[in-house]
Amino acid sequence: MFACVLAVQGAGPKGALALSDEDYRQLQTFAEVLSIAQKNYVTPIPTKELVEGAIQGMLTSLDPHSAYLTGERYRDLEEHTSGSFGGIGITAMIKNNVLTVEAPMKGTPAEKAGIKAGDEVLKINDVSTRDMTLDAAVGRMRGPRGTGVTLTLRRHGVPNPFVVAVARDEIKLQAVDSESMDGYAYIRLDEFQEGSDAEIEKRIESFEQEGHGKIAGLVLDLRDNPGGLLSQAVKISDEFLNGGLVVYTQGRDESQREKFFAHSKAGFYAYPMVILVNGGTASASEIVAGALQDQGRALVVGTQTFGKGSVQTILPIDDHSALQLTTARYYTPGGRSIQAVGITPDVEITDPRPALAMEEENSGDAAPATSTAASSSAKPDQEPEWTKDVQLVKSIEMLKHWSNFKTQLVRKEIVIG
Repeated sequence: MFACVLAVQGAGPKGALALSDEDYRQLQTFAEVLSIAQKNYVTPIPTKELVEGAIQGMLTSLDPHSAYLTGERYRDLEEHTSGSFGGIGITAMIKNNVLTVEAPMKGTPAEKAGIKAGDEVLKINDVSTRDMTLDAAVGRMRGPRGTGVTLTLRRHGVPNPFVVAVARDEIKLQAVDSESMDGYAYIRLDEFQEGSDAEIEKRIESFEQEGHGKIAGLVLDLRDNPGGLLSQAVKISDEFLNGGLVVYTQGRDESQREKFFAHSKAGFYAYPMVILVNGGTASASEIVAGALQDQGRALVVGTQTFGKGSVQTILPIDDHSALQLTTARYYTPGGRSIQAVGITPDVEITDPRPALAMEEENSGDAAPATSTAASSSAKPDQEPEWTKDVQLVKSIEMLKHWSNFKTQLVRKEIVIG
């Protein structure tokens, strides 16, 4: 359920600061409040529970992505970046103080139920998410395989909230998928996990073998990809670039001011390339799209991306807990900050796929929603399933008529200094 650009540091937070007299006074106030709460609250409260709540509140007040990770949440994060975890299969964040879906993951119960990027989650099993932490929301949406959870959603353009029932399942992600479409390569990346770069490299080599050493053109589909590991975003960008800046970060600490470069490659061939994006394209996905767009390597096609341009660093405290802390913002090679803005496509193509069949709130018990995702199989006398995807069809058409579109590839002034 996590979605961010992640960097991981070694055990133990670093950089402890000397405390001023004012800092000591504030800590004394905290200790007094803790003591009063323990002494006077209606029921006894363990000190551990109070302190953890205070830490979580402190970090949540900074931004929606900073958090105190303990126990199950810390294990969930490790499982998620390795590609297997339990849940309904959405990535979510707190946006404008509302629990918001960043993207449903491909092939998961959430996608099959028709949940979309940008949906606001108002209730989980009739419990309001107002003022609910992301931790608490994750806990409520998780559960044993086969059990159900109902979400009350609000969607832009839909007049009333509606209820969706979803059956929980074990979420096992195959982050990379590929196929050949009318002689052109297509790769879909659902999330930036450990090993995603190696899997993409393997798919590209396979396409090159099919094309006797060449690729006629490639579509990299990053729609509804919520992000993942920063290291993977850099490595995957490197796969398509012949040197140059990929991304740079700016943070308060000198260690958070970094530049990441692609490698120069002998015999590099810049085959025609399109990157597909939409409102669910976020974080690490925006790094890749922004890098290849600024370098003039690929045309970005689709709709405006999500706009998450901050880096969260995992700072382990011990074997059972860690801080997930926003430590930097990232910038494209041309110096663009993506935070709250996103990547603007070179060619805008909206997605006309049908919306979820919905029940309005308070209309009775929710029935499981019907999936809007079509089967991937096609009978011999039918058109391939991908031909129903307007954005993808137009991207393939652009590759077929590349000479008419390549003039839109503009290499922006790259920030090096």
